[in-house]
Amino acid sequence: MNRPTHRARDSAARHDAETRTQVDEGITRVFQLLGKRWNGPIMSVLITGPTYFADLRRAIPGISERMLSNRLTELAATELVVREVDKGPPLRVSYQLTEAGTALEPALKELAQWAKTHLPEPSRPTGC
Repeated sequence: MNRPTHRARDSAARHDAETRTQVDEGITRVFQLLGKRWNGPIMSVLITGPTYFADLRRAIPGISERMLSNRLTELAATELVVREVDKGPPLRVSYQLTEAGTALEPALKELAQWAKTHLPEPSRPTGC
């Protein structure tokens, strides 16, 4: 059996390392978007259909109105979310996913399932 020379092994290892260090551009872009705090949860709520701002705020514990507004503006700029104003009274604003946003549904559901299977639940404090 012919064993690779030391030089051949080093060359192969360098090639493998170079290949591994190249991050896919699409992965980079999607995690820049969904990796931003609150964007994933916002998108997951909107998958269920058009949602009023106040209902979104209640559905996502810990998010402030200002942060929610900022994130929705960013998601609208990426054409994943559309804002609709219902003529009042009272004036109400709802948000829904665009076709591009809706196309993320299978990936988001798959990530949620993966997390349930592979990520441990955060420990909950016990009462004293």
